[in-house]
Amino acid sequence: MAEITTSARTARVDMTPMVDLGFLLITFFMFTTTFSTPNVMKLTMPDNSVIDIPPEIAESNSLTLILGKDNKLFWHQTNFEKLSTNYLFEVGYGTSLRQLILQKRKKAREEENFTVIIRPTDDANYKNAVDALDEMMITNQQRYVVADLTPKEKQVYEAKQAPMP
Repeated sequence: MAEITTSARTARVDMTPMVDLGFLLITFFMFTTTFSTPNVMKLTMPDNSVIDIPPEIAESNSLTLILGKDNKLFWHQTNFEKLSTNYLFEVGYGTSLRQLILQKRKKAREEENFTVIIRPTDDANYKNAVDALDEMMITNQQRYVVADLTPKEKQVYEAKQAPMP
């Protein structure tokens, strides 16, 4: 008997259209997806050219916060001549700080002029500064300042941080 020979063909799938479709879908979803928008907090800083002499703030109308290392926060409400470790108190972030701000503002002589002075040390981290600024927004504190640490405050802060003998 005679043999019939057939040529064996292998089926070949062309993947080029599938790859094109994949890239079209990726491109479509990249353009239609909204990426997370950054959250920005409004911080209004005064123009230094307008202010010649900074205003005097009474002790009872101000609260100074010193942001320290290891997430520590200290506060005082005294002038620089009397400032010592006895007048520098520690407070926690969150509700403790919130209650302190509200309490001191209520006791202020002129509540509408109550000012919070935030003084970060070199040891403070960015999160602490943001937490303090968040408390200004939560307590609706209209007047606050981010300022450098004075030499006297730095001296008292370091003395407070020193281990007890």
